[in-house]
Amino acid sequence: MIDLYSWPTPNGHKVHIFLEETGLPYKVHAVNIGQGDQFKPSFLKISPNNKMPAIVDRKGPGGKPIAIFESGAILIYLAEKTGKFLPKRSDVRGYYGVIQWLMFQMASLGPMQGQAHHFRVYAPKRIEFATNRYVNETTRIYGVIDRRLKKSKFIAGDKYTIADMAIYPWIVQHDRAGQDLKNFPSLKKWFDKMGKRPAVKRAYQVLADARRPGPMSADDKKMLFGPAQYKRRKVA
Repeated sequence: MIDLYSWPTPNGHKVHIFLEETGLPYKVHAVNIGQGDQFKPSFLKISPNNKMPAIVDRKGPGGKPIAIFESGAILIYLAEKTGKFLPKRSDVRGYYGVIQWLMFQMASLGPMQGQAHHFRVYAPKRIEFATNRYVNETTRIYGVIDRRLKKSKFIAGDKYTIADMAIYPWIVQHDRAGQDLKNFPSLKKWFDKMGKRPAVKRAYQVLADARRPGPMSADDKKMLFGPAQYKRRKVA
C-alpha cells in the first residue's frame, strides 16, 4: 500500500496519473497547501522541503517502509518498483531517454511555467519584466516539446512513459502561462490524446472535491507566498 500525501496541483497529478495507470493500491491524504498542512511536523518528517506530493511505501525495500518526496523521484521509484513506464537500467539508451525528459520537466517546464503563473495570476501587482521573462521562456519550452513531438509519438519515444505523466499536468494549465496550444500543433495533438486516457481522467478526480472552487483567497495567497514559507522550523 502506498500512502500518498498530495493536493490537486500539476505536481500532485503526476503521481495520481502513475498510480491510476498501474492500479497500484494507494491511500490518499490531502495536504491542503492553502491551510498550511505542508508545515505540520508530521508532514515535514516525510517531506522536509514542505512540498507535496510525497509518499510512504509501506512495503519498501526489504519489506520496510520508505518515504520519498519530490515528484520526479517518486515517479522513478514507483516505475522501478512496478517495472512499468520506464525502461530497465540495463537499457541505457531507453532509460536515460526517459530520465532526460523527466529532468527537463523538473528543471525547465515546471519552474519556468510556475513563475509565469505566479507573475500573471498571483503577484499583487503587475511586473512587466518578470511577466515577460517567464511567459517568453515558457513559450520557448513549449516549442522544444512541440519539435520533439513532431518526430516522436510520445515525449521520450514511441512508448508512453513517466515523462509524459510529468509533462501533461503542466500543459493542462497552459492558459495561465499565457500559452495558446494552437501555436504548437504537435504538442496539442499529444495533449488531446493524453486527455482521453481513462487513467488520466480518473487521476484528475483525485481530491477534486477538496479544493475550493474559484480564485485563490487572500488567506491562501498569504499562506503560499507570505512569511509562513520562510519561517524556520524544527522537526522532532
